[in-house]
Amino acid sequence: MEKNYFCNREFSFTLKDDIYIRYQSFGNQQELEKEVQKRCPYKIDIGAVFTHKPKDHKVVKATAFQAKEKELVFDIDMTDYDDVRNCCSGADICEKCWPLMVIAIKVINRALREDFGFKHLLWVFSGRRGVHCWVCDEKARKLSQNARSAIAEYLSLVKGGEKLKKVYIFDKHIHPSIRKAIEVVETHSKEYLIKKQDFLETDEQLESVLKLIPDQGLKTEINEGIDKLKAGKWKSKEDDGQPAKDNTFNRWKILCILREVAREKGEYHKSHSCIEEIMLQYMYPRLDVNVSTGVNHLLKSPFCIHPKTGKVCVPLNVNELDSFDPMAVPTLSRLCDEINNLDTSQDETTRKVRGKC
Repeated sequence: MEKNYFCNREFSFTLKDDIYIRYQSFGNQQELEKEVQKRCPYKIDIGAVFTHKPKDHKVVKATAFQAKEKELVFDIDMTDYDDVRNCCSGADICEKCWPLMVIAIKVINRALREDFGFKHLLWVFSGRRGVHCWVCDEKARKLSQNARSAIAEYLSLVKGGEKLKKVYIFDKHIHPSIRKAIEVVETHSKEYLIKKQDFLETDEQLESVLKLIPDQGLKTEINEGIDKLKAGKWKSKEDDGQPAKDNTFNRWKILCILREVAREKGEYHKSHSCIEEIMLQYMYPRLDVNVSTGVNHLLKSPFCIHPKTGKVCVPLNVNELDSFDPMAVPTLSRLCDEINNLDTSQDETTRKVRGKC
């Protein structure tokens, strides 16, 4: 690593009343610590490594002061899924929609490691409603803006916040990366889509899903099947031939059965992969491409405190994602209480030891 790597790294502080201080740099760790203690920033962002010290940017010619390198970063925000989650919206999250972040990490982490060969990845809880990924390999840090853009676009299938379909799969020519992503979303579809989101509960929700199916003939057959379900005329083998209940589980089963029938008959060719397309539309990662593309883009520092929630931006263990609970993440006030209680306990122990002496 270059001698001036830390000295030429940009740090940004957000102070009280949204006072924003960019292009800060420090000679060593001690200088950074001293400035943090002095200013008590509400938020700390990390930027690129520049050709010169960022604090000197006003005295360096603009053409000479350039962002030299930075980690390849990804920002996945829950608000980009508002059109496909039924439990929350905006900045709110809960245990019913958090699996979207788990799925996103599994899909992107695999692609970055296996498709691009990156090894040094740090996943971090954003402190509120999403996750960040820092790809720290040297070859990732030195990527050009065009290369970063290409990687981000490679990983993008769905544009967040839009109800228009973005995923099209050609049945016999599925890209290997998409095929791997399908394996991940299939694993989570029953628990997430059906149990947690109940995504076909209402007719309005059903209509949104049917819009993703290209062939009108197949949509008509699905509607007819669900009409039978509502009328108690759809028989279920699992229930010994008794009428199946009209719920998300059975509505989804009808979609899957009728898609399979169409495949076997060679009908509705455009819809042969509609089940996979629907799952990807609802669960595939939605990236903020602009964050990944810009070398000079700032991203919140790991381990800092989110100014809105007070939660610590903790790293995530990709091998234990399913057990991570964003609601249980430590807050600044909780950490202070634990430290104070520890100090009190230690003082009490010290008094007892001295008393015995």
